Amino acid sequence: MVSGPTSSIRKDEGGMTAVIEFLSAFTLFLMILTAFLSLAQLEMGSNDTSVDRLDRSAAQGMDRLTSDGGWYVPVFEDGTYDYQNSTSQWHQKSLEELNSGVVMAGLIDGYSIDFDRVSALHNVTESSLLAGLGLSESFSLHLSIKITESDDSQRDGIVLFSGGTERGTASASSTAFKELQTGSEKVLIILEVHNGGRSTNNLIITEISPRSVSGAPEWIEMYNPNDFAIDLRGWSLSHISPNLNSNLLLTEGVVSGLSTIIMTGDPSSQDVGLADHVIDLGGEGFLGVGQLNLIDDGGGVVILSYTQLSEFQPFEVMRVEWGGDTGFFLTPSQSLEYLPPIFPPTQIDWQISSTPNPGIVNLV
Repeated sequence: MVSGPTSSIRKDEGGMTAVIEFLSAFTLFLMILTAFLSLAQLEMGSNDTSVDRLDRSAAQGMDRLTSDGGWYVPVFEDGTYDYQNSTSQWHQKSLEELNSGVVMAGLIDGYSIDFDRVSALHNVTESSLLAGLGLSESFSLHLSIKITESDDSQRDGIVLFSGGTERGTASASSTAFKELQTGSEKVLIILEVHNGGRSTNNLIITEISPRSVSGAPEWIEMYNPNDFAIDLRGWSLSHISPNLNSNLLLTEGVVSGLSTIIMTGDPSSQDVGLADHVIDLGGEGFLGVGQLNLIDDGGGVVILSYTQLSEFQPFEVMRVEWGGDTGFFLTPSQSLEYLPPIFPPTQIDWQISSTPNPGIVNLV
């Protein structure tokens, strides 16, 4: 009897044929699919490495902000790190210390967000936070922290911090967010990481006194409306008048977020009011004191400009003008005061004040 083995061989040959036909058909299908995708220029998933990098950076930045309390490491003048004096209590360091060292601004104390650390973010510049989070210096960021739920109706919806580069100025962006429970409150943290973008670190000239009373210094009052601190490097002041022109490029200094600054010809005799920062421009030869008039009493223009690191030409942020056709003719002890909210202001957004209040800003 030979029928049994012959039948088995035929079955094996039939199965092998079916497998070969299936593989051939599947291979043909893959070839057609590949050709179709190539023709239609379709992508299965993101092949844009720059977008992937932004996504990873946003996730990494959020993780570092919310994983612990952060740290601060001082830096010696030669650029080496002073690890011996490093601390996790970065929020207790001064504005000057934070911006002369390296800070990783963690916001967590235990398992809850620390509002003292959130408040201390006003002493950190955007670039310092970016570096501390380990993100590329070619990136920029925007950070927002808001109470979304609270038993206290007066705190419900409060924005604790909102600052940095706006998304619309960048070519690409990625966002990470996290909501944390802190006691009876919920706090939402949103971190946007951008590919470049123009920094929005504006300073505002709020009042200027080119014609102070006899013996008193000339002064300029400014306000930092940003939540982040601002590095003054790259900022410049120009004075143009029929009798005198002068320019000053600021090369050092940091001002905290939401702070008032008085720039004066003589800090020792200057009425600073409630100013957070006092900067001496008398030694720089830009502002005078007493009989030394370095800003023209009769008329002139003061221009505030900023030059980004990636640019060569300064960008005019705002200007203030008096005398000439402006109608603003100041007598001794009068000042010129900015009237918000239009920014940058036009000539009609200024007024003469007979009761100058250096260091007291009203932007309502």
